[in-house]
Amino acid sequence: MPPTSAIPLAFFSSAFNSPRFGLPTDPHHLRSRPQILPIFLRSHLHSYLTMAAGENSTKSKEGRLPKEAISLLESLASKWSDVTDSKALQVIPLKGAMTNEVYQIKWSTNTDEVSRNVLVRVYGEGVDIFFDRSNEIKMFEFMSRQGQGPRLLGRFPNGRLEEFIHARTLSASDLHDPEISSLIAAKLREFHDLDMPGSREVILWNRLRKWLGDAKRLCSENESDQHLLQTLDEEIHQLEKMLSGDQHRIGLCHNDLQYGNIMMDETTKSITFIDYEYASYGPIAFDIANHFCEMAADYHTDTPHILDFKKYPSLENRQKFLRIYLSSTGHQPTDAELSQLLEDVEKYTLASHIFWGLWGMISAHVNEIDFDYKEYARQRFERYWTQRDTLLGSFCHSPIVNGDESLNYQAPSTKKLAS
Repeated sequence: MPPTSAIPLAFFSSAFNSPRFGLPTDPHHLRSRPQILPIFLRSHLHSYLTMAAGENSTKSKEGRLPKEAISLLESLASKWSDVTDSKALQVIPLKGAMTNEVYQIKWSTNTDEVSRNVLVRVYGEGVDIFFDRSNEIKMFEFMSRQGQGPRLLGRFPNGRLEEFIHARTLSASDLHDPEISSLIAAKLREFHDLDMPGSREVILWNRLRKWLGDAKRLCSENESDQHLLQTLDEEIHQLEKMLSGDQHRIGLCHNDLQYGNIMMDETTKSITFIDYEYASYGPIAFDIANHFCEMAADYHTDTPHILDFKKYPSLENRQKFLRIYLSSTGHQPTDAELSQLLEDVEKYTLASHIFWGLWGMISAHVNEIDFDYKEYARQRFERYWTQRDTLLGSFCHSPIVNGDESLNYQAPSTKKLAS
C-alpha cells in the first residue's frame, strides 16, 4: 500500500518541553490539509467514532474537559493568527469509544469555510490493567515521528491533544473489500518492519498469563467455572511451547487491527493504523490472525458484541492477503513460505481468542460501558475450544511434544461454555 508520506506527521519541536503541558511552536502546520472529522478509536470493541448530535456542539460542553486540558487548548489556539477567539472553543463529544472520553475541539476562524480542529483524548479509568500507559505514550510518540499516525500536540495529566488526520475510519464491510484488504496487507508489512528503539521482548504469553490472573481475581467462582478459566494456564503454556521458535518472525505488532483502528485517505489510498495501546513486539502471525478474526465483528449493529465467524476470510482470501503481505517489499514468496505463514496464522487465531476472551472477562468488571463483555468473551472462548483440536491436531493428544510428556487430554465440552 502507498506509504504514509502523503500524510506527513512530524512532531512539533517543543511538544515535549514540559513533562505535563508540552505545546507546539508552529501550529500553522496543521493547515496543510482539509479539516475533515477523522474517527479515532480506543479499544478492541469500538465502532468508529461519530459526531454527537448538534445540540452537543456547544461551548457549554467544555465543562466535561479537565481544566488543564482547557488551559492547554486555549494556549494552543492563541498561537493561531486566524482564530478569532482562542477561548471560544466548541467541545463536541465523539461517541463510540469504549474506555477513553474523546472530543472534537473546534475554533472559528477568519475564513468562514475553515475551522481549526483538534482531538482531545481523556484517558479512561480502569483500563491500565491491560497495558502500561507510559509505554503506550512512547509508542504513540514513535509512530508520530515515523509518520505513521497523528501528531501529538500536547499532554495534560490524564490525557493528550492529537492532530486530526485527513482520512476516514473503515467500516466492517471495508475489511472484505479486495482493494482495501490489499492496502491493509501491504501497510501491515510496513508496520511490522518498523524499528522501534528499546526491548524487543515478546510479551504476548506473559500478558496472557497476567490477564488470566486478573480475570480469576475479578470473576466469581461461577464465572470462572462457566468460562473454563481454570483450564487456561495449561492451554497458554502449550500454545507458547508450540508456537515459539525461530521460524516465527517477530516484528512490531499493532495487536488490535479491528476496522475502527484503520483509517484510509480516499484521495491517496494511504492507510494509517491508530490506537497503539496493545502494540508490542511479537509474532507477526498473531497480528495477522487477530486481524482475520476481526472480520467476524461488526460493532455497528444493535448487538455489537455478536460475532459471525462465517465472515472469517476464506482460504483464497487469506492466501491473497498473505501473498501481498510477503511480496510488498519486492520479495516474491515461495509456495512453501506462503503455506508456512498461512499455517502459523491459523494456529495463532487460538491465541487471539484467549487474548480477547480474557479481555472481555476483565472488562466486564472494570468497565461500565453498555456492552455485553461477558457474552463477547464467551464467543471467543467457545471459538477457541471448537477450533483447538482441528488447528493443533496431534499436538493436543500426542503423549510427546518437543520431547516432553504431554497432558494428553480432550478439550472441555463447549456445551458448558454455552450454558
